[in-house]
Amino acid sequence: MVLSNVADYRTAAQRFLPGFAFSYLEGGAENEITLRRNRAAFEALAFEPRVLQDVSVIDTRTMLAGRPATWPAVVGPTGLNGIFRRHADEALARAAQAAGLPFALSTASTSLLEVVRDVTDGDLWLQLYVQEDRRIAENMMARARAAKFSALLLTVDTPVLGQRDDYVRTGFTMPLRWTPRLVWDIVTHPRWLATVGIHGQPKLVNLSRSAQLGAGIEDRMGTSTHRMDQTLNWRDIAWLRAHWDGKIFIKGIQTVEDARTAFQHEVDGVVLSNHGGRQLDGARSPLDIIAQTVSYAPRSAEVLADGGILRGSDIVKAVALGARGVLLGRAPLYGLAAAGQSGARDVLALLHNELQTCLRLLGCARLTSLTADVLASHGFTACDRRR
Repeated sequence: MVLSNVADYRTAAQRFLPGFAFSYLEGGAENEITLRRNRAAFEALAFEPRVLQDVSVIDTRTMLAGRPATWPAVVGPTGLNGIFRRHADEALARAAQAAGLPFALSTASTSLLEVVRDVTDGDLWLQLYVQEDRRIAENMMARARAAKFSALLLTVDTPVLGQRDDYVRTGFTMPLRWTPRLVWDIVTHPRWLATVGIHGQPKLVNLSRSAQLGAGIEDRMGTSTHRMDQTLNWRDIAWLRAHWDGKIFIKGIQTVEDARTAFQHEVDGVVLSNHGGRQLDGARSPLDIIAQTVSYAPRSAEVLADGGILRGSDIVKAVALGARGVLLGRAPLYGLAAAGQSGARDVLALLHNELQTCLRLLGCARLTSLTADVLASHGFTACDRRR
């Protein structure tokens, strides 16, 4: 079967995965208002293309966290990827390197960060959750520094887990509770069972190693999002700096006011994010606040955004509004679940190709000359051109 876009890979992933695993990948919080709003924000923006421009050569290169990237995206941090494919984080890291992009490894990864570094020479970032026992985060940062990770994404929108109704509907818990419904769900997906399920439940090995616990995923119940440090506040940026000498981004910013506060604390950048609609239902789309956030950002700071990105044209819209780049969450996971590393690589190639096609059709040959003027509500395009 020919898979022509991210939506096709989503369909293939749904066929491959048991219902509980696909629900974990796909679902949002509560009524999924924010999940839908993330897509609606992209769909509401229209383009104003200009024609008869020289678009024979398209340049999508940019800088992310101070390092070159082939196009303006990061393969973003997603946890518990081992329920989709074996060695999932390694596969995503390799796919990101092949695409010329950074890969951000989640605190809740199912592969050791040292192992991920061993399989790729690409740019690696660490996404960090801070538990009540901050020694866990300190140990993880030290390990990431030793493995030459270049940037840190401090996630701040998860003092508790959002209410995710699909977990209840599908019986998703960790550790898995063996019910007749769950057993039926698994045995009716024999390809997943033969390639993933037969190897047992995935393990949060990174978190367990830094917490000096056993590797079983049940340890998550005591050390991860169920016991987040709810005292974490802006003053703790200084604590973070004491343990991390690379780039620091604050991920989970949902208001312009918080973005301004982050810049006042001299972080290197922010990620405008509502956690893919998985935390506070009813939150705004990150797309809605990109332009105003960028207007307050120091020249040295980078503004990234995520949530709902399924097309290359979505990336163009985010960058046109002022974002330096985007984080990709579900899209590469669809490819990973559908076809392993090759599927993740293919999804990234599709998105890059769509990005270049969109720029050509807009009459804009260089990503760096893209502005909000390509969007219908902002007048004419300001791309450099010869008249």
